[in-house]
Amino acid sequence: MRIAVLGAGAWGTALAIAFAARHEVALWGRDAARIDEMARQRANSRYLPGCAFPTGLRVTADFADALDGAGLAILAGPLAGLRELLERLKAVAPETPFLWVCKGLEAGSGLLPHQVVAEVMGRARCGVLTGPSFALEVARGLPTAITLAATDAEFAAATANALHGGNLRIYANEDLVGAEVGGAVKNVLAIATGICDGLGLGNNARAALITRGLVEITRFGEALGAKRETFMGLAGMGDLMLTCTGELSRNRRVGLLLAEGRALPDVIRELGHVAEGVPAAREVARRAEALGVDMPITRAVTAVLDGRITPRAAVEQLMARGARHE
Repeated sequence: MRIAVLGAGAWGTALAIAFAARHEVALWGRDAARIDEMARQRANSRYLPGCAFPTGLRVTADFADALDGAGLAILAGPLAGLRELLERLKAVAPETPFLWVCKGLEAGSGLLPHQVVAEVMGRARCGVLTGPSFALEVARGLPTAITLAATDAEFAAATANALHGGNLRIYANEDLVGAEVGGAVKNVLAIATGICDGLGLGNNARAALITRGLVEITRFGEALGAKRETFMGLAGMGDLMLTCTGELSRNRRVGLLLAEGRALPDVIRELGHVAEGVPAAREVARRAEALGVDMPITRAVTAVLDGRITPRAAVEQLMARGARHE
């Protein structure tokens, strides 16, 4: 299969490296100078140092060239750029099946990615690729299992089968909403866990946060029509555990730095990567309130990000909540 990966950040590059072992892959990036550098080095030294490009991978700054003859496009930019990327795809190759890998709720609208896709593309053969995965480990070829979710079961199964191979296992799923909710809210909870770890509150507190966080994800997802069992799988529990505990987690790093008393703008600058949990927190909290869904951890994270409360005071508020049945 010929695959166009649209977005040459860490995750897009990692997927391009992984899929180029068995497919012909074109990796597109908007920065022509960076693309030229990557072409010369045969690596993306900025995001994935030490991960050489396989022979089946070429890079280009020409959007139409990347999509020429592609049987599948993978939209690998952040959620903030999804709408623009879809518009470009619609103008150049509107019939090309595609996947997206961004996670969160769109700032301002509160829409999940598939809802943004529907607004721009209407009906399309598409789905989300999500689950517990750090880009660096995928690029290094370490064992990874992720989910490909689409409302079209035939498309999900066929595409997962085509991409599945080597040390990258891909499981098909029909619960698109559940897969997206799991990917969005776990980033918010990873910020909470980073705060917990940064304050030195211990393993017991971390376990409690992750467990109660899974309850929040499930509660929110079911209110949006997701299936409960999705949150027991890779797109739910799996992604939550990795992002809340892994040393490579950007969102956990945000929480760790906030716990040190750092201002959010300084944290974002130091990070140097997109941390989807920051914009997602506000949108999840807003949408949960509209749905009447109780999400105390998410509310606490939002208050910290907005500067309305200190990280330690947020923890104290959560611990002061009244006793209740689990």
